[in-house]
Amino acid sequence: MKDRTLSSVLIGVFCLLVCSSTQSAFAQAANADTKALIALDDSWSAAAAARDLERTASFYAEDASVFPPNAPLAKGREAARKVWGDYFAAPDFKISWKTTSAWVDHNFGYTSGTYQDSYTGQDGKPVSETGKYLCVWRKNSQGKWMAIQDMWNADK
Repeated sequence: MKDRTLSSVLIGVFCLLVCSSTQSAFAQAANADTKALIALDDSWSAAAAARDLERTASFYAEDASVFPPNAPLAKGREAARKVWGDYFAAPDFKISWKTTSAWVDHNFGYTSGTYQDSYTGQDGKPVSETGKYLCVWRKNSQGKWMAIQDMWNADK
């Protein structure tokens, strides 16, 4: 009986160690993916701040949906390129954003945060706004994160 009890305890301890190390490895992988997604979002913001149209559009998947404020849905990377091209056509347009939250689960993730932009309004007066955004990401077949749903709006 004593041997059975000892064996049961040892098996239980072994299972506990295996489970905790598996959870720890998963947490580390998820944490690494989350950090990678935040860094990618920061790179995207830098591309937009530099008004680099091709680089800005390159973050979108071919089948992305983009929900710009006060405008119709833009479906696909080419439509997203047009949205950003229209913004960049204004010589004084500036934008930057900062990720405040991110989450990853296997091949999907999201980033959300705040943005600031400025431009000349239709009335000729300068506009400066702050807002928030939410972006859903998916890993493609090459393991690269691509934006598949991108939405933002001002805090007005």
